[in-house]
Order: sequence, then structure tokens, then C-alpha cells
Amino acid sequence: MKPYVVGITGASGAIYGIRFVQVLAELGYDMALIISEAARLVIQEELQVSLRSLTDKEAFEPFFESKHLDHISFYSNRDLTAPVASGSYPTQGMVIIPCSAGTLGHIASGASTNLIHRATECTLKEGRRLIVVPRETPFSVIQLENLLKLARIGVRVLPASPGFYSGSQTIQDLVDFLIGKVLDSLEIPHAIYPRWVGKS
Repeated sequence: MKPYVVGITGASGAIYGIRFVQVLAELGYDMALIISEAARLVIQEELQVSLRSLTDKEAFEPFFESKHLDHISFYSNRDLTAPVASGSYPTQGMVIIPCSAGTLGHIASGASTNLIHRATECTLKEGRRLIVVPRETPFSVIQLENLLKLARIGVRVLPASPGFYSGSQTIQDLVDFLIGKVLDSLEIPHAIYPRWVGKS
């Protein structure tokens, strides 16, 4: 099975990225996971977990069950020799969740300075599915223009804006609503949140 590429960058909302990887692994999908150094700091601040390594599977035991870790290949954001740095490496697409404003700017301008940028560039040039989940508010005009530029070339822009109509009671419910929307965009079947069926 071709893997998905998942990038977690330094925007607030690290829980979205971690939860997406959890669910994708639980559903049995393989992935190449890249976590930026800025994301490490956000994970430490928001989730109260200090990651001693961004590529050592054992460091992620607080987040993922051992049986699910087998679905995840970890790559350093500095490793431009990683398989996903080449368009010839087959993947099913890429999700950047959350996507920082800085990463968004690099993608929109085609400036690759790390593995997340390069993997995104490969995803675009090979015509594969790309989803970005920006978590920023308010958006500046520059950020909006960057999002529009990406949307016009087929990138799915899925802001971290959870809906409340599914009867969410907890923060976890709101997180899962957003993860479900990402899975929908990837056409991956799931039952992570109750769907709206109308009023009877």
C-alpha cells in the first residue's frame, strides 16, 4: 500500500496532527511522518509531552500504541535524502496538519528549505492530492492570497474550524470532527463523528 505523507508544523493545534496520525494508523494506513522542530515545541507546550527525538519510534509511545507504530515511518525534516523527497517515490498524497503560516508561504512560493516543503513540492508536481489544514486567526491578506493561490491549483484548504452541529460535548469531539473532514477529503471511510442526516 502506498503511504500517505503527513507533515506536522509549528502552528498551534498540534493535537490535530497527532490525532490524525492516530486515526490513520488505527484504520490500517501506512504513512511517512515528518514533524518540524517548531512543531516539537508546540507539542511540548500544548500536549505536555517532551519528545526526545522526532524520528525514534519509542519517543512516540505516549501517543501511539506499539501495533500502530508499525504503520508509521518517521523522517527528519532536515533529511532531504528521504524517499518522500523524490517524486518517483509513490505516495497516496499528503496532509499538512496543522499547517503554519510560514509553511504555507513556502509552499505557495515554491521555496523548499526542508523535507516538508520538498515533499509538498513533489506531491504537487506529481499531481497527487494535497490537503493543508491552516490553524491561524485572523488571516492576513498575504496568507489569504497564499491560500487562494493553492486552492486554484487544486490543493484542498481545510481550515481548523470544527463544526458544532454533530453534538460535540468535549474538545476531543471537536478534534475528531475536523479529523473526520480530512478523512472525507481523502475519501477514507470512517465513523469518527456522527454525520448530519437532517431533522426528522
